[in-house]
Amino acid sequence: MNNLSSDSRSSSVLVVDDEPGMRTALRANFLRHGWRVETASGVRDAERACGLTSYDLVVTDVRMRDGDGFEVMCSVQKTSPTTAVILLTAFGSVPEAVESMRSGAFDYLTKPVSFEQLQSAAARVMQRINKNAVAREIVQDTAHEVTSNCGIIGRSPLLLQTLQRARAAASTDADVLIEAESGTGKELLAKFIHQTSNRSRKPFVAVNCAAVPESLLESELFGHSRGAFTGANAAKAGKFELADGGTLLLDEIGEMPLNLQPKLLRILQEREFERLGETRSIHVNIRVIATTNASLGAMVEQGRFRSDLYYRLNVIPLSIPSLRERPEDIPALARHFAERFAIEIDSAVPMLDPSFIERLQTFSWPGNIRELSNFMRRVLSLHQGTLIDAACFDKEFRPLGKERPAPQAMPAPGIPIHLLEKMHLENTLALTNGNRTHAAEMLGISLRTMRNKIREYGLPPRRYA
Repeated sequence: MNNLSSDSRSSSVLVVDDEPGMRTALRANFLRHGWRVETASGVRDAERACGLTSYDLVVTDVRMRDGDGFEVMCSVQKTSPTTAVILLTAFGSVPEAVESMRSGAFDYLTKPVSFEQLQSAAARVMQRINKNAVAREIVQDTAHEVTSNCGIIGRSPLLLQTLQRARAAASTDADVLIEAESGTGKELLAKFIHQTSNRSRKPFVAVNCAAVPESLLESELFGHSRGAFTGANAAKAGKFELADGGTLLLDEIGEMPLNLQPKLLRILQEREFERLGETRSIHVNIRVIATTNASLGAMVEQGRFRSDLYYRLNVIPLSIPSLRERPEDIPALARHFAERFAIEIDSAVPMLDPSFIERLQTFSWPGNIRELSNFMRRVLSLHQGTLIDAACFDKEFRPLGKERPAPQAMPAPGIPIHLLEKMHLENTLALTNGNRTHAAEMLGISLRTMRNKIREYGLPPRRYA
């Protein structure tokens, strides 16, 4: 890649290396691509620089005379959490690469450094900076408004991007499809869209397609007349009718039976339906928001969901980042749950020790915010004191899942680091039967990084779920 975005001309990088020749070469390369460059000759020098200035990117050698690049990265994370860090090393190993990604490095490159590879990584840093800049255009009171109105808590760039896209969707009447993992807050995001739309004074009606028995779901959605079926002793309005003028949330839409999907498609297209047992059509003015924790596209391929209904629902697709993708939001969430559950059990709100917060941030929370909420409820119920610390976490933490496989012997030395990483990635995916989420958790990286690695090494994406 020869050129970066023009935005990189106002972006800054700190190059850290104790070899003068390497510092000079890296500096020249970044200057050639329009970056503002400063250099540091070691760990202490870098720490002083980061204490005075915030950089968009720090590129640091791992092994230096007065310390290592992990110390530099730790210092950067404390003073400027949004700064990306790229580690360089001449002594690459799979464990060190995994540890660097787990610790928060943006990328990990081996010496001799390929300047093309370095600038490719720098370009990805710029893409992230540009996305974050867009997210920051959401006014400062957005997070406060969301917290007070909907219960969505956090200001991480990924979450703010989601909220910005949701706010844009709210300004239209288009139907929305939210695909996200369980426990991430899909219903909260649906409420946010409703409350920031011009329908906010009208009803918000939710129906869980997975919780209602199949035999009753049609009546629940469309209503029925008296005598329409055994037990129908009185006429009843359905959810579509109740939501007239407002928003209808179809939670877990993937669980809707195939035989009901054509009728739902007609309502989405015509905005009219008949109650069970009646022939009179009822017209409604509603926005439909559908949510799912499964991939509807994959269900269409498997014949478990109608393609025409999928395309009709998927007018504005939204996703919500998992909690492991936004660990910086965990402290605020933990404090929120501590305050909430302290009120429930009628006790003083405890102080959350930094050691406790650190423990929370080291776990990937596969059950997302719901799992974190349940854990905080357990901790506050069983440790009613003034301080919640790491000992409380260790005593009450009970992760689900299989035991981790025993570490395997290291491969023979001399194999290029990128081949070792590819082999390690393939082996981990094999151990999890191709489950990318579980493999990412084992490696201590985000699911997004896992997807990028699969793409980078040319592994067949369809093989891994």
